[in-house]
Amino acid sequence: MARLTPISHRPAGHNGSALPPRTGGDDDGRDDRGSGDSMPNYGQRLRHARLALAVFMTPILMLFISFTVVYLVRRGFVGFEMHGDTYVQAWIPVHLPWTVLLANTIVLLLSSVAIDLARRAITREAALAPIKSIPGVSLGNERSIPWLGLTTLLGLLFLAGQLFAWRQLSAGGFHLLGGTSSSFIYILTAMHGIHLAGGILALSFANVAAVLGRPIESRRIVVDITAWYWHFMTALWIYILVLFSFAAQ
Repeated sequence: MARLTPISHRPAGHNGSALPPRTGGDDDGRDDRGSGDSMPNYGQRLRHARLALAVFMTPILMLFISFTVVYLVRRGFVGFEMHGDTYVQAWIPVHLPWTVLLANTIVLLLSSVAIDLARRAITREAALAPIKSIPGVSLGNERSIPWLGLTTLLGLLFLAGQLFAWRQLSAGGFHLLGGTSSSFIYILTAMHGIHLAGGILALSFANVAAVLGRPIESRRIVVDITAWYWHFMTALWIYILVLFSFAAQ
């Protein structure tokens, strides 16, 4: 009597293995093909970039806090007049061009709104990118507003407005080396303008990356980080205006 050999039914896999090979990454977005080929996913890259931004902004914040401390000390400073043997107040009230400064503030606030809209737009574009890659699927021609370019123009307009404010100060007799109070105004606005110019360079990089067709996720990280930095610069300018309201007295 012939013996029947049981047949094992196993799923067809690669090289006769019982289970099919894993071709994707694991849950945290890493590729399992080897540690050398693993790469953080978008969420991890964004968290690392935001952490780096926080580290970068910390010394900037400390710098302006130091300016505030110096201001508070110098604001109550009393000097000694050698010839008359009398005490004089060293802090001279500065007549600020408030009209120009407030106009610049409106421009900066508008630029902050524009860059936030740019961040939202590129987030939506990244979410729709997998759908657009499906053959035969069309989402239609959507009209997009160049929010990044608009933010860059508004940032340049703000810097030009700051130069005009300097001219107004100089015309009013308040110069960079004209005294403690006027020097304080020039130095503080100059430091803010330099750091804002760094944000404009980041915006220019994001614009060039969009023109060159860089990967959407990389551009999204650049826009997100630049947007948060730009909001920080806007809040810092509001803080400086409040400080100016005391410096002008």
